[in-house]
Amino acid sequence: MSDTINYFADPADIPEGTLVELFFDACGRLSDHDAYNPGGEAGTLTYAGVQDEVRRAAAGLARFGIKRGDRVAILSENRLEWALADWACLCTGAVDVPIYSTLPAAQVAYILENSGASLIFVSDAEQHEKARDAIARAGLDMTVVVFDGGTDLDGATSWDDFVAHGDGASTDDFVKEARRARPQDLATMIYTSGTTGTPKGVMLTHNNLSSNIWATGQVLSLGEDDCSLSFLPLSHVLQRMVDYVFFTAGCTITHGSIETVAADMKRLRPTVLVSVPRLYEKVYQSVLDAGGVKGKLVSWAAGTGRRMALCRERGAKPPFILNLQYGIADRLVFAKIRQAVGGRLRYFVSGGAALAPEINRFFLGAGITILEGYGLSETSPVTNVNSLEHFRIGTVGRPVPGTEIRIADDGEILIRGPQVMMGYYGLEEMTREVISEDGWFSTGDIGELSGDGYLKITDRKKDLIKTSGGKYVAPQAIENLLKKNPYVDQAVVVGDGRKFCSVLVVPAFERLQSWAAEEGLKAEDSGALLAEPRSRALLKDEILGEMRDLARFETPKKIGLLARPFTVENGALTPTQKVKRSVVTEQYGELIESFYRPESVEQTIFLAS
Repeated sequence: MSDTINYFADPADIPEGTLVELFFDACGRLSDHDAYNPGGEAGTLTYAGVQDEVRRAAAGLARFGIKRGDRVAILSENRLEWALADWACLCTGAVDVPIYSTLPAAQVAYILENSGASLIFVSDAEQHEKARDAIARAGLDMTVVVFDGGTDLDGATSWDDFVAHGDGASTDDFVKEARRARPQDLATMIYTSGTTGTPKGVMLTHNNLSSNIWATGQVLSLGEDDCSLSFLPLSHVLQRMVDYVFFTAGCTITHGSIETVAADMKRLRPTVLVSVPRLYEKVYQSVLDAGGVKGKLVSWAAGTGRRMALCRERGAKPPFILNLQYGIADRLVFAKIRQAVGGRLRYFVSGGAALAPEINRFFLGAGITILEGYGLSETSPVTNVNSLEHFRIGTVGRPVPGTEIRIADDGEILIRGPQVMMGYYGLEEMTREVISEDGWFSTGDIGELSGDGYLKITDRKKDLIKTSGGKYVAPQAIENLLKKNPYVDQAVVVGDGRKFCSVLVVPAFERLQSWAAEEGLKAEDSGALLAEPRSRALLKDEILGEMRDLARFETPKKIGLLARPFTVENGALTPTQKVKRSVVTEQYGELIESFYRPESVEQTIFLAS
């Protein structure tokens, strides 16, 4: 193994703590400062107001019998009540279980049953209906609390009625009970898909998260004058942990969504923002999509900005003519881009997936810094992040304080530090597979370390696909699902680093030929059969039907139909009949590229040439 890299602090020097301690410290230190800005008539909520609302919600949990160690689920989009419910769980000692609001009922049911949740918070009537379906599937008896309304929903309690139980609750008793939390207590279980597709509950302790909050806060420059927009799902550990960092630093938080982020940035004018690469890709493409004279101006400005970015990266003084050109480009193009993201942004943070260096340089040339970082749910999540002082495009930065990094002999990145999870819930053997006896966590990613400690991610060791939106997709589970269909022979899911997944399908041609004969269709060979519109319509319906219970981010949006099967002879299969993914993606590279071209937006079915 390579030498351990740790540039900031020995892990032993990282203070142990709890999220409860961080909560009360922030509320006491910043009592009159705005913690959240929910918008609308309610106005802002101060830290003192947050503590009072959390006290009331904690009393509501106690009223419904929730005790220290019990599991409480949250099925909701980002909103103020999500954060309040989370803090209330932590202060009560309950282990909260966040669930993506986009997951179908079948997957919600699995998480509820596996975690042993006894109460669930949901956002609205739609999520309430899904939760009731999931509860019935799992055969559970659970309390459902609805943030929006709830009084007219069967078996539900409204948020207002829920927190009303705390109107007379003692503040001293609330604080005393909350402070019983210990650093090694389980704080949350975050379910993440594995290579088999079965979600695994990542167990994170108070100290896992609080140490990561402290370490990340040492790297990112934040203060009471900052404000941010929380729009990545809080059910994912990245946005949630970053919101903890913002909260403890006095950075006012407004909750939003990916659908409204562009308008929200203009309206709220954030100073710091965390996102996955997809946002930066969209901004980049929207700028470069300009045509005509404007397109030529933008192209020239982008080239000028890139040259300026390279000078900044090298610490070199730009030539006089470049400074002159850049001034023009900035006034005509780049200033408008900065205004589009609010005009006050100090920096972006990018995580969840790899960011293309060219896109990062484009933003740097436009006067916008993107600090790329790295981490996993199992590491709470941050292990590395660039900073304003230590910044290198193409890398995910140096390790945060207390984090040790090694590169194994096979190139895999190994992490050790206080942020490494307790383990996978109920999966002791799987936990031992990824965490060694001396505490090293195997990330499944391949990387390189520079001599001065910058980490570069070069490949993925495991087969999990990671979209540019930061979502993990287990391809084998989807492929096995499709291969159960009588019209599907072989299937390979693709889309690593792309904005969505797609699937290559070899139909079961004998079955398809039988169907065609019944329909009166005549085709000389497999290619001609796939060229028939009715054949394609049938296959589309069969394939999409098999995927109906998948989460939206898991569901392949483009289907490539192949007339030639994968075989050992054509190099696509190993002798043991396993698909060689790299060979398949190379053989069908042109087809795969066509899935993601702008002109293919409305198209679902593609044929291999």
